[in-house]
Amino acid sequence: MLTYSFDNRGKDTLYEYLYKQIKNDIYSNKLRPNEKLPSKRALAKHLNISTITVENAYSQLVAEGYIYSIPKSGYYVSDISANILKSDNHIGDNLTDDKTEKNRSDNYFIDFVNNSTDPENFPFTIWTKLMRETMSEKRSDLMIKSPSIGVYQLRRAIADYLYQFRGIETKPEQILVGAGTEYLYGLIIQLLGHNKKYAVEDPGYQKVSRIYGANKVDCVHIPLDDNGINVEALEESKANVLHITPSHHFPTGLVTPISRRYELLSWASKSKDRYIIEDDYDSEFRLLGKPIPALQSIDAAEKVIYINTFSKSLTSTIRISYMVLPKSLMERYNKELSFYSCTVSNFEQYTLAKFIEQGYLEKHINRMRNHYRNIRDDILENIKKALGKKKGKIMEEDAGLHFLLQISTDLTDKELISRAAKNGINISCLSQYYYDQANAIKNTLIINYSGVNPDNIEEGIKRLFQCF
Repeated sequence: MLTYSFDNRGKDTLYEYLYKQIKNDIYSNKLRPNEKLPSKRALAKHLNISTITVENAYSQLVAEGYIYSIPKSGYYVSDISANILKSDNHIGDNLTDDKTEKNRSDNYFIDFVNNSTDPENFPFTIWTKLMRETMSEKRSDLMIKSPSIGVYQLRRAIADYLYQFRGIETKPEQILVGAGTEYLYGLIIQLLGHNKKYAVEDPGYQKVSRIYGANKVDCVHIPLDDNGINVEALEESKANVLHITPSHHFPTGLVTPISRRYELLSWASKSKDRYIIEDDYDSEFRLLGKPIPALQSIDAAEKVIYINTFSKSLTSTIRISYMVLPKSLMERYNKELSFYSCTVSNFEQYTLAKFIEQGYLEKHINRMRNHYRNIRDDILENIKKALGKKKGKIMEEDAGLHFLLQISTDLTDKELISRAAKNGINISCLSQYYYDQANAIKNTLIINYSGVNPDNIEEGIKRLFQCF
């Protein structure tokens, strides 16, 4: 049982102090990944505090991703080992200034985990010109409150772009603009209902399941097979809503074939309460052949909610995302949720609309696709040299902005990550993204190259292979 003394909590409230103590124990590994925590009632009784104090502490830890809940089972410790950058700082102190944050990102010689945009690759000159034009031409419109779903000019530009490049036929009235996909996920939960069961991929992008957990909805993890999400397991789960990345699954890189896509659409059509959330996060950057058609483009029953973002195509800091809702769901949104204000400023919306309409987005994506292809090819060439006669396998290198590197080693994934960090390399492993660790594939690195400095590739790969 967790035991803490509240005598020296200072100015912290009881729940704040409890939250910090549990978080410290997670960081220090006293509480291990997937370890079950005491129930709220049991811990409250043991510490002689109120149940609401424990509930508030647990809720904050869930919201920040340190723990997760399983309905009718309890609370468990999340695996945050990939996110911890060990230092001499006090682990429990989560207050940092800008200089500290910058130093953290600069600690790595090469980073195969995090996304960042080289300032040289962002079209500052064009963006500045369009923003000036917007402020000159749209003075009145800039001062008018944007509709809840975003300004019409941007939604129209997105609709035209989706038709030309993703084969999606939609109207501007079905598009909703928001500040980041996390915000849109929250709207979807409110739209579809907290009483629904949401299914996510296993392995998968962990933040998605954490967002569902933070919104206190029932979330189940569905295993993959060679073609994507396992439909039989999905049926058995009794889920109502499926959240997938079919055009480039993260992290395996799998592309869901057309046969499986029709199976999933068939699953969704069996009930009026079933929907599929299609996260198309980096579809523009398939480096071999044409982009994979979106699942939404073959959805005749209007069961697919399509989500995409400009964070990959422009920069992760722009925070503009959008979703395409089926007509029935957009009608429900207008009735029930249109009181929300649009979370993207008019200045950014009108500027981005011009950027798309005048063909700058297409040119920028084509340029960045060539840029990323050159980086990927350079990394692959250096990996193949380093591999030599050693056993290793490169997988899914054409699908998007990351690929997999399977290696032969006796080291555990945790040891690999630790050794790499000491060598100035930030890496993650496929096993870290599994909810069910019994199915986790070991010794497979995820090589994300969207934020890699080309000048550091040769030396970075040498340092990486020194770890093996």
